[in-house]
Amino acid sequence: MTNTASIPRRVDDYMKLAISLARNSPPKPTNYCVGAVLINPDSNEELATGYTLECEGSTHAEQCCFIKFAESRGIAEDRLYEQLPLTTALYTTMEPCNFRLSANMSCVDRIIAARNIKTVYVGVREPEKFVGENEGRKKLEEHGIQFAHVPGFEKEILEVATAGHVREDER
Repeated sequence: MTNTASIPRRVDDYMKLAISLARNSPPKPTNYCVGAVLINPDSNEELATGYTLECEGSTHAEQCCFIKFAESRGIAEDRLYEQLPLTTALYTTMEPCNFRLSANMSCVDRIIAARNIKTVYVGVREPEKFVGENEGRKKLEEHGIQFAHVPGFEKEILEVATAGHVREDER
């Protein structure tokens, strides 16, 4: 993962915000409760927030950020690049998905399509429970998008993310 010395000063605050958003996700055994925040790092402006299942359908946290940002600007989601600042950062409690069982576009592909997201900060890598190994980090980096791990929140994020999951000791 990326050297934490290069992470901007407010990164912990944004990750804490993403965790608080994840707590709003309805717990289900078939998905993770994730929170996400889009930030303009040049001004520290919060552009949009989202959490799993916040918007209609089988929506992921990052997708909800994009939907809400697009709606706030009166544009289609596939035209985010027209309004996103050139150095936009995305903070998400869990590594963005690279594959969706629902056949929806993956969050990694949405990030790439947005064009102006330059850094993705994550609290934890996606566990292999639903779709196996997530190669999203590799794909993001191949498209020139930095991937940075924000350490120190793993335990809390995984507790929130797996709310609603049946644990091995409960079977």
